[in-house]
Amino acid sequence: MTPQPNALELADLVMHFGPVRAVDGVSLTIPTGRVTALVGESGSGKSTVGRCVVRLEKPTAGTVRIAGTDVTGLTRRQLRRHRGDVSIVFQDPAGSLDPRMLVGEIVAEPLRLSGARLSRRDRATRVTEELGRVGLRAEVARRYPHELSGGQRQRVSIARALISEPKLLIADEPTSALDVSVQASVLNLLADLQRDIGFACLFITHDLSAVEYLADDIAVMYLGQLVEQGPRERIFARPAHPYTQALLAAAPVADPVRQRQRQPVLLGDDLPSALDPPSGCRFRTRCPLAFDRCATEVPAEVAFGGGMAACHLVQPDGTRPDVRAADPSEVLS
Repeated sequence: MTPQPNALELADLVMHFGPVRAVDGVSLTIPTGRVTALVGESGSGKSTVGRCVVRLEKPTAGTVRIAGTDVTGLTRRQLRRHRGDVSIVFQDPAGSLDPRMLVGEIVAEPLRLSGARLSRRDRATRVTEELGRVGLRAEVARRYPHELSGGQRQRVSIARALISEPKLLIADEPTSALDVSVQASVLNLLADLQRDIGFACLFITHDLSAVEYLADDIAVMYLGQLVEQGPRERIFARPAHPYTQALLAAAPVADPVRQRQRQPVLLGDDLPSALDPPSGCRFRTRCPLAFDRCATEVPAEVAFGGGMAACHLVQPDGTRPDVRAADPSEVLS
């Protein structure tokens, strides 16, 4: 039996907007059926990665392979043949749904753009089935987006993204624009659909509680570059990079006793500008453990534990620094 190609392979992806180095050499693989969370602060470049994958932006350099096909240099006409392989759910459903179209037309649009030869009745049937799969009644197809709640609109976005049966779904902060009361229901829906259908997913978020619930693997991004990757269990139990440790230390936990016992990690100034990123390690200007080498040498990726971390203090056996220590000479444990 021939093995299936990976759902996504990024090799040295670069996306510059003039002098702004939004993405600077990102390599990432998502196997078929796996969910990889891409996490980081606002301005880290994670949403730009997603837009390059679906070719809303044409990368400056590097390679994007979707289900084994290199889509990096395809023309718009050539891309049309591969549109069904990847779909995206945006952060704000109100802005991503055409207010002039009925919901049924919105959900059916990928079928029309793909050139699928379906009768009007068959398209309507597919729309009804897809709406039902995301928990919406058939009559919603005859309504306009502004007549729906935020959670319902995001369910419409998910139905539209999945009706073409993509091999890869890009979910770009899919719950951040929703009320807290409906965020959990949308996350549950995504988890159920992914389990039932088996699509791969690049889940772009800053919400680490959602990551812990939904993701198989985690990639941590800082100022246009990946600083750590690995299985979810390893990242949460033993984060290696100081930035990952800081993100996890800042994320609230449900247990009030554990929350009171947690020791925060104080970082330096805000995220530096992608116009002029720091030399050497880009995190050094905020890292409590930075030392002279960090300013002059870009950290190599150290492979361990089914992933990697790019930090001068991480050892090949996975021994890593503790950002609560003050002296880099005393952090290895």
